[in-house]
Amino acid sequence: MSGTRAAARRGRGWIEHWNPEDEEFWETTGRRVARRNLILSVFTEHLGFAIWVLWSVVVLSLPAAGLPMSVSESFWLVSAPNLVGAAIRIPYTFAVPRFGGRVWTTISAALLLVPSSLLAFVVPSGWLAAQDHDTRFWVLLACAAVAGVGGGNFSSSMANISFFYPERRKGFALGLNAAGGNLGVAVVQLLVPLVVVAGVPVAATGTRVHLAYAGLVWMPFIVVAGFGAWLFMDSLAEAKADPRSYAAALRHGQTWIVSLLYVGTFGSFIGFSFALPLVTRTTFPEFLAQHPFVRDYLAGLGFVGALAGSVARPLGGRLSDRYGGARVTLTVFAGMVVATVAAAAGVIRHDFGLFFCAYLVVFACSGVGNGSTYRMIPVIFGELGRREAAKRGLDPALTATDYKRRAAAVIGIAGAIGAFGGFLIQQVFRLASLDAASAMKGMTGAAAARVAQEHAGWSLPALWIFVGSYVLLAGLTWWTYLRRGPSRAPSFAYARV
Repeated sequence: MSGTRAAARRGRGWIEHWNPEDEEFWETTGRRVARRNLILSVFTEHLGFAIWVLWSVVVLSLPAAGLPMSVSESFWLVSAPNLVGAAIRIPYTFAVPRFGGRVWTTISAALLLVPSSLLAFVVPSGWLAAQDHDTRFWVLLACAAVAGVGGGNFSSSMANISFFYPERRKGFALGLNAAGGNLGVAVVQLLVPLVVVAGVPVAATGTRVHLAYAGLVWMPFIVVAGFGAWLFMDSLAEAKADPRSYAAALRHGQTWIVSLLYVGTFGSFIGFSFALPLVTRTTFPEFLAQHPFVRDYLAGLGFVGALAGSVARPLGGRLSDRYGGARVTLTVFAGMVVATVAAAAGVIRHDFGLFFCAYLVVFACSGVGNGSTYRMIPVIFGELGRREAAKRGLDPALTATDYKRRAAAVIGIAGAIGAFGGFLIQQVFRLASLDAASAMKGMTGAAAARVAQEHAGWSLPALWIFVGSYVLLAGLTWWTYLRRGPSRAPSFAYARV
């Protein structure tokens, strides 16, 4: 069937024939349809990321809402949505071929109403306030865990949009989709601290908050996203699930190597996005006491790091096109080593400026690394396909198609494993904080701030673990993709990885 023929539909919202590789079809029909679906996809994914990281700032307001938690308990509250979001990423990927992009985007948007409603109506309720501390913690943990549904939106959104665009335009479309979603982290960390103190006298900020607003503010946007997806998005009949490609990809050692690299890049981005506001509050309490506007209205400036990482993501893909993904990724890990050492120096010197600037570099490097690591995947599996065809005498075109599907599967697998890296980062911080948390147990206000200042170096063991991890990941990148043998050729023989 000609690509210029109008797309036939199987019921409302279904497109039976989709051929974006046909230039005429793309210019007359495909571009417009793909752009419409991309815009709605970015909006929904943006909200998904916002709900996913919502508890990274909610925990800062719990004491003012009469629900104080220990440092260790607070880290559990920011870790739970990260863990749940990582776990559901792969099933979310398979949901698009099963239900269709239009229906699943509508469902995934509607699911965001659950965690926002729990935050709006259960967390600030008199019922919860009347419970004992342990019951409060477990209820809060359950409410936070449900926010993990927002973390799955990334995988389903990326899988859906990848079917709409031709190969030559997928990189830009997926980069824009991912960056738009990542920006949800910065938006929530900037917006929510302002929302929860709306209507509270300036002199009272830090002592009373409207915590329900943190959930209510997202509901109108979620409703718009759900109805927008239902009314204006499409489902492609050709977007079929391919479990065999996932099974084949899981048997490749390269799948696990790339996934480990993504743990270091995306895991750092999402892990520090969740953890940094809490780390700042417990490491530099005197700085926040001296700057109440930063403390009460800007959540310790945590949103700036997430913004830097989000904006830098498309740059990673562009640099990789020019210099090779492996070289960019190696440079990223080297930069993260230096920046994390500088952050540790900021803790040792108790210099908030040095610590904060160093973490801006960590965030920017992680954003670039997110783009460069994803850029490596199709190149690696394209080379593996060529090797397989040459070794076994297979048809090059059919083998290339098979390995292209495996590369698509690896993108989903790496996305899920990388998100688990964020959970690991938060747990490393939590374990490092146990002594300080024990010393501050039962303390509030000035007494807690004084003890926190005495234990200001609590995060150093965690930072040194991160430094060692980045060194190992840099070594893995060099050894696998850039090491040269006697022939002076890269050991993996990928000219442009």
